[in-house]
Amino acid sequence: MARRKVGNPLAFAVLGSLGERPMHPYEISTILRARGKDHSIKLNYGSLYSVVAALEKNGFIEARETIREGNRPERTVYQITDTGQQEFSDWLTELIGTPTREFHPLEAGLAYLPGLPPDRVAELLEQRLKAVDAEIEQVTAMHDHMASMEFPRIFWVESEFRLALLKAESTYIHQLAEEIRTDALDGSAFWRTAWKNYLEEGISPADQLKDPVKYFGTDFTWLRAMPPEAT
Repeated sequence: MARRKVGNPLAFAVLGSLGERPMHPYEISTILRARGKDHSIKLNYGSLYSVVAALEKNGFIEARETIREGNRPERTVYQITDTGQQEFSDWLTELIGTPTREFHPLEAGLAYLPGLPPDRVAELLEQRLKAVDAEIEQVTAMHDHMASMEFPRIFWVESEFRLALLKAESTYIHQLAEEIRTDALDGSAFWRTAWKNYLEEGISPADQLKDPVKYFGTDFTWLRAMPPEAT
């Protein structure tokens, strides 16, 4: 993705909000919370004023007026500039049309799956599954509520995308946990034996791999095919 002068996702949300009408920062944060946009965009409201300042500095927004409501402090109302509108349009176009490689925390954990015993991993996956399924129920109920209100889907379609990802994760986790529990996952025998040797005899996985025939009863073809730097 393009390197932007103000790349904080909150800046994107601010530009999108000001594209509707001029607002002061507190009003922007209130609207973002009320619309649930913080479920779709990682927002750090503590940095809102610094983001607004950066957008103004780069000419994407400008102060329109300063207002005072009752005894409250003065508030500056901002409006988006033509440059800011173009920045928002370019940013939105990129987000929708250009896929990017995103690193999911679960994917990072799965990359080092053998670092824990098989049964412990299955337990943790089932723990995660409960949380994911609970969120699926929560999001589904929210969708049913919005549909009953005949609230246009165009304003919550991002939540549908979130639900699709959750359902895909739930399906995968359920299958993977079951395969680990039943040793149906290819490599499970090696994984389980390696941990047994380590826990019962204190033999490190590295030492076991030096002589796989001795510890596993077979010589792994995939092990011989791995480049030296990967072992």
